[in-house]
Parts: sequence; C-alpha cells; structure tokens
Amino acid sequence: MTFGITVLPEWAQSEGIDKLLDRLQEANVTDIATSPYVMAADSKGTREPPVDGGAGKVRLLDRELWGRRELTVRTAPSFHPDQSLYQSTTYKPPVPDDLTELEGHVVQDLIAAASARGIKVWFQVQSAIPPGYRVQFGGPAPLDVCLGPDDQPGPSRVDSNASLAAPDVIAYGEAMMQDLARAYPGLAGIRLDWPEYPPYDFHALFFDFSPYALQVAGEMDLDIERMRHDATALQARLTRNLDARLLSNISYLDKDSLDVMLNRYPGMLDLLRLRRQLSLSIIQQYRKALPAAFDLVPQAFPPPFNLLSGFDFSAASKVVQGIGVKLYTMHWPMIAAGYARSMSAGKASAAEVAEALVTALDICDDPPPAERGFTYPEPDENHTASAGNIARKIATARQQASDCPVYAFTHAYGPCTDVVRRAQAAWEASEGNMWVNRYGYLSNEKLDALGLMVSR
Repeated sequence: MTFGITVLPEWAQSEGIDKLLDRLQEANVTDIATSPYVMAADSKGTREPPVDGGAGKVRLLDRELWGRRELTVRTAPSFHPDQSLYQSTTYKPPVPDDLTELEGHVVQDLIAAASARGIKVWFQVQSAIPPGYRVQFGGPAPLDVCLGPDDQPGPSRVDSNASLAAPDVIAYGEAMMQDLARAYPGLAGIRLDWPEYPPYDFHALFFDFSPYALQVAGEMDLDIERMRHDATALQARLTRNLDARLLSNISYLDKDSLDVMLNRYPGMLDLLRLRRQLSLSIIQQYRKALPAAFDLVPQAFPPPFNLLSGFDFSAASKVVQGIGVKLYTMHWPMIAAGYARSMSAGKASAAEVAEALVTALDICDDPPPAERGFTYPEPDENHTASAGNIARKIATARQQASDCPVYAFTHAYGPCTDVVRRAQAAWEASEGNMWVNRYGYLSNEKLDALGLMVSR
C-alpha cells in the first residue's frame, strides 16, 4: 500500500517538521514527495498558489502558509549544487543565497525525521524545465524551445517544457540526478514530472520541429518533409475544415483508433512516433544517470492523453520502478475548452467540438452545458470527472505498464466531499497505490477523511 502526499518544503518551514509529520501520520500517510528548495515570502516574488496558466487565479490555499492563503514568494536551493557536474551544459543550477544558509537545512531535516518514522521521502523534479526544482521557476533557452511545423513555439502555454531532444536540457537533467542523489542519500527516489509533450494546448499537439528533434527524426529515418506537410495539413483540417459529421465519428481514443483516424496523414503518425521515442530516451538517460539504489518514477498524463503527449506506458515500464498517472481533473475541461476554441473556426461550433472531445478523451460521462461546464472549476465546485473516467484511465495504464507499479495521482483541489470521491476512485482503481497533490490544499477535514478512507 502507498498513500503519498506531495508536501513541498515551505510547509515544513511554515508548520514545523514534527507538527507536520504528526499530522501526516495521523492520516496514515506512507510516503511524501518534496523538492530541493526553500521558500520565503517576498512582495516582489510570484504568486503562491500558482495561477496554473491563468485559470488557477481562483485558487486559494486550504492551509495557511505563514498565516496567509495567498501570497507572493521567492525560492532558493536547499543545498549547494556541485558545479563540476554541470560543465557539459549551458544550464546551471540556482545559486545558493542567504535563504539557503538560513533555511536550507529544513529539507535534509525533513528527510531524516520522516525516514526515522518509516515514511519514505521522494523528490519531485522537472524533466525538461531547467533548473528543474519547481514548475513555475524555470524554462528553456530560445534554442531549446519546442516548435510546431510552422517553426513557431505558438502561444503562451501552461507548461514551459523544453524540447525533449535538446542536448543541454538532457545534460542538465543527468547532472541534476547525480547531484541530488549525492546531496540527499536518504531519498527513496525521484519523481520525474512531464517527460513528455504536455498536451494542454492545441498548438502543442504538433510539436516537435525544433532542430534537435529533427536531428533525431533523421536518425530514425523519418521523412521530415512528409512529417511537416502532414502535421500542417492536419492542423489546418482541424481548425478550418472540421464539421459535425467528422466529429460524430470520434469515440474513445486508443492507438488503433488514432492510427485509423490519421491514415490520411502518415507524417503525423511519424511525428507521434518521434515524440514517443524522445520521451522514452530522456527517461532512459535519467535512469542511467541516477544511482541504482534510487527509484525513478515518471509522472505523466493519463490515457488517452498520453497518446498525444508521447508518453509510452509500455516502453517506460521496462526502464523505471513505477509510473505516476496524473488525474488532475480540474485541467480536463480547461483542455477540452482550449482545443474547442482552436478547432471551432470551421463549420463545427465550440460546443459540438467540446462534447466530442469529452467522449474521445473520456473526461466526463455527462457533458455539462458548454457555457459553464468546460472551465476550470471554482474552489467550491465539484469536478466533472466521474469515478468511471478515473477507473478506466488507471485500468488502461496498468494494462499497458504490465508488471510495473502504477500510482494514481489525484488532486486535493476542490470541496472535501469531491476530493474524497475522486480519491476513492483512484485508490480502488490502483488497488491502494495513490498519491495526493498537494498538501497546501488539504485542510484538516480533507486529511481526516482521506486517512479514514485509507484505513478502511
């Protein structure tokens, strides 16, 4: 059994390590994931909680952080990175500062105290967002950004993942794996976030035509010009020539149905093949860089989103020690609505497109009214995903991952009854292998309810 919670370092700083761990043990928590940084309130910093691509501005923390439910913050590394490990890359780790000297010990203290209580501690880091310690604080250099078939990065995205083929990004990630393992030998392992092309935005479905990705495509003997032509043609068809008749043929996506749908666009199938290879390759390289004593658990989009993101459960399962399936259900209607806006310039309406996507992506059983339902939910609003949606995604991932452990990653954002409803579905579908993201949204009421659910 695994009942894990993502507990970022600021909560150990704010609440105190012993008080925090007492509370987690009362809820039957077996594992925690944190990150190698420390935080301080700073009026010139960035918002906590994150705005989540602009849609999450409605969110407030359920637990007070230094007495507030919304604040601006800055961070610093919690340790002194070994600069010699980063000689082969232009990316460098964050520079320790006064906050590191004052508070950096908290992360090491948390690991030691949790381990003494029998709680496993993991680090969550980013696969392709240097410096990698947290989603909101980093990004690629211009040469390493993902590009579409028009050689453009497209509009602003929820994520800021670099091209998974960028050598400097990969070299930095390899160095980070070694650095963290040396600095924190008490860790159980690393949770690797987004070793894929996150499909939040429609334009991102047509990555990656960056120079480094095209170099890999050439090594794979893919027809790059056909790939560019077909990706451009499909993008045009979906945005300008989509009609209700075509939409009516969309059912739950799987690899076979996707192959059939794209039979007129073999270059697009090549692009998806390239994305799968790049995802697998970066996982393989990070696994090789990490000492054998440390587990590596990539965390990725659930089926069938993973067909679009490039994450291959079957291939990855042969390399890693577990796979996390992210059931962050507040994002799903936001994604459908974003796709619908891009795809409704032709004959089909945004409502028709969104309802078809709900079916294809299996994100809710009863499509809500288009005007209100396909949005990021308010803090007191239930998420539209059903227990069936969640169960099917985990079942598909487990089937594809074979004997590799699959962990259901549910989210603490939302009203208590709905958080527990979604967690119950994740817990049952994964047969007791569940993580909850994030501690800051876990009120005592939610923690008590989840602890009771696990104990049963």
